[in-house]
Amino acid sequence: MATERPRVRVEPNPKWIRGFVDGVTVVDSTSTRFVWEIPYYPAWYVPLRDVAGELQANGGAVRSTSRGDGTRYDLVVGDRTIPDAAWRHLESPVEELRGLVRFEWNAMDAWFEENTEVFVHPRSPEVRVDALPSSRHVRVLIDDEVVADSVRPTILYETGLPPRYYLPKTDVRMDLLTPTDTETACPYKGWANYWSVTVGDTTHDDLAWGYRTPLPESEAIAGLVCFYNEQVDLEIDGERIERVRTKFS
Repeated sequence: MATERPRVRVEPNPKWIRGFVDGVTVVDSTSTRFVWEIPYYPAWYVPLRDVAGELQANGGAVRSTSRGDGTRYDLVVGDRTIPDAAWRHLESPVEELRGLVRFEWNAMDAWFEENTEVFVHPRSPEVRVDALPSSRHVRVLIDDEVVADSVRPTILYETGLPPRYYLPKTDVRMDLLTPTDTETACPYKGWANYWSVTVGDTTHDDLAWGYRTPLPESEAIAGLVCFYNEQVDLEIDGERIERVRTKFS
């Protein structure tokens, strides 16, 4: 009995998508497709007709049981060659993919939706981020030590993630926090910097983070501090919140 191929989710993307290399517009399309290669967010697949620059097959391949094998390409823009910049599923069992090009995110110097630059990866049309000021009483305890106590949290609700409680630094024991070199990036919030937290003789690495200059949709959390629900004891209005397993900031 033949094994059924996993289904590939493909949807039209109504937004104007552009990608630039050395100031040259390589991708310029209002007809891209969202393709969910993984469950968390989609990739952009671009019609070949909307791609400038030269795609040169390099003998590499992409393996996919759902989309079919893909052919890898280098991208030539002027005097610059970007290796392994893209691939195409020329004989995909999903007919809609055959005329499309999938670029590696870092093959472009910059990506834009309309006139807004997008970072890290395409933003999912199914993800919503709400940063809401609140007056709920939030306490953060680590090893039974209160490291934050606030009635001025900003609660960030992001689709698929637990609520995150961002607190003013004046309500956090910043004397227990030490900045680290860790940095992460999110297409909805921006770039986060981290702190380790030392309580007694124990240091908890990268346990807290904050966004100095978040992206516009999350600007309400600028300059605030958040702790991983997964690794602290969190009390909301006097009720202890069960720790969750997910670890995404």
